Amino acid sequence: MLLFNGKPFLQHQLEFLSQNGITDIVLCMGHLSQSIMQYFGTGHKFGVNIKYSIDEKLLGTAGALKKAAPLLRSQFFTIYGDSYVFIDFKKISDFFLQHNRLALMTVFDNHDKYDTSNAEITSNLVTNYSKTGKTGEMHFIDYGVNLFRKEVLELIPDNQPFPLENVFQQLIKNRHLLAYPVAQRFYEIGSLQGIREFRQFMEQKK
Repeated sequence: MLLFNGKPFLQHQLEFLSQNGITDIVLCMGHLSQSIMQYFGTGHKFGVNIKYSIDEKLLGTAGALKKAAPLLRSQFFTIYGDSYVFIDFKKISDFFLQHNRLALMTVFDNHDKYDTSNAEITSNLVTNYSKTGKTGEMHFIDYGVNLFRKEVLELIPDNQPFPLENVFQQLIKNRHLLAYPVAQRFYEIGSLQGIREFRQFMEQKK
């Protein structure tokens, strides 16, 4: 709900999604969920249709997805709540459908520029990934948008805290995590530096 140009960050995300053909949204929420629901409601005035999945047990990024399973389609995108990105969802979906894999991670050729690189790519597949420490030949970074087949939720235990990284590791082991390189940098508001950079970006858009 942090304001940029007079609008909550989430509103900027939803407007970008709507402009790019993504209108059915599931928000996985915990802290301040009531404030978000009160402000955004059904999402109709922002050009989207919002459904809510409330996580009161802090189930982690993957656990929250498992809880939201009844609201998810057979194929669905995810985007982190603190990320602002620039992608063509249709191109990514078309690429995904051309390959018989369970999931796709968008990646940026980062070389530690915007944050510590955390992914290694070989022949359209993510072959190494870590959120805790750089290893091997990592110069790509998780861009913040993923695409999943719903079968992936079977890898996540019920009602237990479970991070998305654990799901990625299982997919990598079975060669089921596609990599889709993205050319334009991302913005994030999970750090003070990220907030400053995104604020500058939004000021330039005025």
